[in-house]
Amino acid sequence: MKNERIASSHNIFKKAWCRVFQKAFKLAIPLMPYRKPCVIGSIESVPETLKNEECRSVVIVTDKSMLLLGFMDRLRNLLEKAGLKVCVFYGTDANPTVQNIKTAYRIYKWNYCDSIVALGGGSVMDCAKALGICAVYPNRKISSFRGILKVHRKLPPLIAIPTTAGTGSETTLAAVIRDEKKKEKYAISSFPLIPKYAVLDPSLTMTLPPSVTAATGMDALTHAVEAYIGGSTTKETRCHALNAVKLVFDNLEKAWADGKNLLARRNMLQAAFEAGYAFTVSYVGYVHAMAHALGGMYNIAHGVANAAILPVVLKAYGKSAEAKLAELAVAAGVATEETPVSEAAAAFIAAIEAKNRTFGIKSEFQELRLIDIPQLSKMAEKEANPLYPVPVIWSRRSITKLFMRLLPEASAMTATTEENGNSLTVECATEKEESLIA
Repeated sequence: MKNERIASSHNIFKKAWCRVFQKAFKLAIPLMPYRKPCVIGSIESVPETLKNEECRSVVIVTDKSMLLLGFMDRLRNLLEKAGLKVCVFYGTDANPTVQNIKTAYRIYKWNYCDSIVALGGGSVMDCAKALGICAVYPNRKISSFRGILKVHRKLPPLIAIPTTAGTGSETTLAAVIRDEKKKEKYAISSFPLIPKYAVLDPSLTMTLPPSVTAATGMDALTHAVEAYIGGSTTKETRCHALNAVKLVFDNLEKAWADGKNLLARRNMLQAAFEAGYAFTVSYVGYVHAMAHALGGMYNIAHGVANAAILPVVLKAYGKSAEAKLAELAVAAGVATEETPVSEAAAAFIAAIEAKNRTFGIKSEFQELRLIDIPQLSKMAEKEANPLYPVPVIWSRRSITKLFMRLLPEASAMTATTEENGNSLTVECATEKEESLIA
């Protein structure tokens, strides 16, 4: 009984501390050097942009898919015709690793590069940002920048060319890195990481497979939703998030069904850009924290993880997020302003679930193991609290219960049986961890 009271008091104090931290950050938003990248409409303009920056030697950070599609050769030819020295790192993994960054930095250093161009999806752009950090902090480990506002030096000129429409990394101050040894992902968030230029060229996204189009599009939707329902919004970020949601609902299925639909592709790039800016200022929430944990543990694609987790978390928020979800429902066209708030919120969540079914995104993860859930919950809680201004602050035990809902059906049935028998290993482990924290 005494331990329960201590744990309860600790949780109350912890939640209060989180809200104080988040309030302080919100008050500081007008004082922080947020900026948007200068938008370029075509890859053809990249050489001139680098010339104007007085760059001479550029490294292209990309992945093997860009080689196979011919995009890397196209960019390289453009740069070399302009008289620029070009070298290429094409080894970026689906979740960029510490080793990826080390290899990219060696190429940058050995070729005396002075600028960076990222050509690819969010992983490539994150790798390029981390490379930029290494370029100005050559004697420090990349892990030492984990967290917020630890990078203070100006990075080399960075041009981000997204070839997927979803991550928004071309406009964010964050890079997410995977430590392959520890099997975890962590974020580096600092203002110098915002790219100086972003190239929004829809022609580069027209060859995306439908599955990637869907996953990255749902990633953009998750950014917009979490930014909008959080407690650190501004008038500007609310506007961007609402517009991003509208663009996703109006265009994602069109782009998924017909990859050559140039207008839908262009609008999805705009959605990703606006959602990216919205969450850069207003942050994300537990969906991202849980998705990063799953990505770090099992290397699950981030967009797929976000899409599956989003409706689970939104339902768990309950009434605390209903009013804002109702506003998003109106923007998405699944409710009107006359629709009762609870009905509109439910309609919005149902629409997300319907999209997942349409795209073949499952509501469970075959990789997820019951024994891993305590560690996953610990990782998610560590990422989210106190930084993310979520509608409701959850304990590690609450996060554990959400992970349980993502278990494959057979594992979930076993877990439920054990829970009814009061011997659930995950719950016991989590309670033990919470008592240690208290």
